[in-house]
Amino acid sequence: MPSNDKFDRLVDRIEGLLDRVETLAPSSAPEPDWSGAYAFRWRKHRGGGYIQTVAHPHHIRLDDLQGIDRQRTELERNTQQFLKRLPANNALLWGSRGTGKSSLVKALVNEYHAEGLRVLEVDKHDLIDLPDVVENIQHRAERFIVFCDDLSFEADDSSYKALKAILDGSVHAPPENVLIYATSNRRHLLPEYMSENLDAHHVNGEIHHSEAVEEKISLSERFGLWLSFYPFKQEQYLQIVSHWLKSFDVAAPESEAVRAAALQWALARGSRSGRSAYQFARDWAGRQGLD
Repeated sequence: MPSNDKFDRLVDRIEGLLDRVETLAPSSAPEPDWSGAYAFRWRKHRGGGYIQTVAHPHHIRLDDLQGIDRQRTELERNTQQFLKRLPANNALLWGSRGTGKSSLVKALVNEYHAEGLRVLEVDKHDLIDLPDVVENIQHRAERFIVFCDDLSFEADDSSYKALKAILDGSVHAPPENVLIYATSNRRHLLPEYMSENLDAHHVNGEIHHSEAVEEKISLSERFGLWLSFYPFKQEQYLQIVSHWLKSFDVAAPESEAVRAAALQWALARGSRSGRSAYQFARDWAGRQGLD
């Protein structure tokens, strides 16, 4: 009988150990809805990664993007080249907050998903998984934009090296059906300090940057297409406000009352951006609805 008690206790311990191991093991994720969806994101769970279908993507239209015609033309042309299997570049959209960088990428996917364009969003802290992400989609027939939104790195953050390798710098050639579109408030994605510029030196009249500066420039240089986004001027901001108010069926969207309220809204937020204009339009339309 004592031997049976020992055996039972051993079985209980083994079962408990297996239960704990099960919670740590990567779970089998459902297969993405490749045929019915066009937006996906990379997710981590129990130490593993998988592609998750986005059931309700942001349905912004290209015509909703005001004041960024040049940037739209350039990125749309690059995307069309990619869809037609012509040479195209990875793109870095950098500049002021709320000026339409991420909205432009989403709008392009909404516009061209019927032609096989797909978007796969990867968070900054998951960039180390980029080789696994790409491996999951490189043999598919669709054309994928790997989207990294609001991208920036701190000085001691080494995860950007995975991005460098995928962009241009690995012995493995980048997949033909994948482009990377990234948005950032920083042109070089990494913090820049005055002290680093002091280490620059002159050689025969040419400026040679310090190693720290060269390292930071080398990351953004791997994007073949740079698009800059700047704060909107007052009239541009008011035009965006008017556009959104019309979309909400607000009467007199260009009245003096609207103009004054919209400018006060921007002043309170310290930003004449497309995001600020959209937020004001939602607030104004909601107030008018209540009245």
